[in-house]
Amino acid sequence: MIFPQVLTIAGSDSGGGAGIQADIKTFQERKTFGMSVITAITAQNTLGVKAVHKIPVEMIREQCDAIAEDFQVSAVKTGMLADAEIIREVARNIRLHNFPNIVIDPVMIAKGGTALLENEATQVLKDEFLPLGTIITPNIPEAEEILGEKITTKAEIEQAAKKIFDLGVKAVVIKGGHSEMSEAADFYYDGETTKWLTSERFDTPHTHGTGCTFSACIAAELAKGNSLLNSVVVAKEFITSAIKYPLGIGHGHGPTNHFAYRLEDGK
Repeated sequence: MIFPQVLTIAGSDSGGGAGIQADIKTFQERKTFGMSVITAITAQNTLGVKAVHKIPVEMIREQCDAIAEDFQVSAVKTGMLADAEIIREVARNIRLHNFPNIVIDPVMIAKGGTALLENEATQVLKDEFLPLGTIITPNIPEAEEILGEKITTKAEIEQAAKKIFDLGVKAVVIKGGHSEMSEAADFYYDGETTKWLTSERFDTPHTHGTGCTFSACIAAELAKGNSLLNSVVVAKEFITSAIKYPLGIGHGHGPTNHFAYRLEDGK
């Protein structure tokens, strides 16, 4: 048996709560081997993003080539792809190396409000990157950015998922953390199956890296051979535990607890 190997193509979070760092922690917790291609280096903590340095596309290409040369990639999670040039380069490498199970976390806005995706890159994301995706996992503000429309009601969330699906991705899950619903409700759509995944909503500031962690867990489960819907269900349980049992680190939007799911109920 070949041990499942999962690649994250994303930005580095110096505070350790999101990005590459959150992805690798999640891969490890879900019993997969994590690898990384770093697309940007951020100087950030729980109080916000202080600076962003984009990695040259030549170095992104070299990292992808090195991974493909030596490892059997079973799934890929993409995160912060800061501009159109980087999105195109990552797309080129996914096609070149035939990487499977592409989980797209369209990182556009940091928890503190800092824009992490340049405006002109959104169209490239839609036209050139989404058709490569197995699943995309936007929150409501990201889904609004992709579609250029406001999303407030459950019916609008469902319609938005279908519109994003029509852009070429194989499945969509819109995360409801930014909604006004009393529960934390996410909506899944794959062209045939529709499903609301709900959990208790916790009143906590410690939610930094939730999107990264959720999508990384989906990628890990896909790498192990789980179905797409089951992978999303496990990821929902994983992130719910991570939020429910906060670490209390930092003075702002603190990180989630990546080992909470393993400790809860002996999982």
